[in-house]
Amino acid sequence: MSSQEEILSDGRFSCIARDPRFWEMPEKERKVKIDKRFRAMFHDKKFKLRYTVDKRGRPVSYTSTENLRRFYALSESDSDLSEGESKEVTVKKKKKKK
Repeated sequence: MSSQEEILSDGRFSCIARDPRFWEMPEKERKVKIDKRFRAMFHDKKFKLRYTVDKRGRPVSYTSTENLRRFYALSESDSDLSEGESKEVTVKKKKKKK
């Protein structure tokens, strides 16, 4: 097979290196940002499905929650809020126990 440099030096394919349509998507932009209204889908039982076979019939063992985490991410401001809220909840639980 030809190397990548040889392909890009060919006049027919040289535009591929300069065209932004063919650039690889940055790691930060691959996941869709979700705000705090939808963060329950990461831990709610209604959104969790357990798969035993994939679409071609091969056996697998993963859940739909793993797919959600792969494609979606909480937005930065909302993830800070969720961490703060979880700390508040633990503080409230400790106060109730006392």
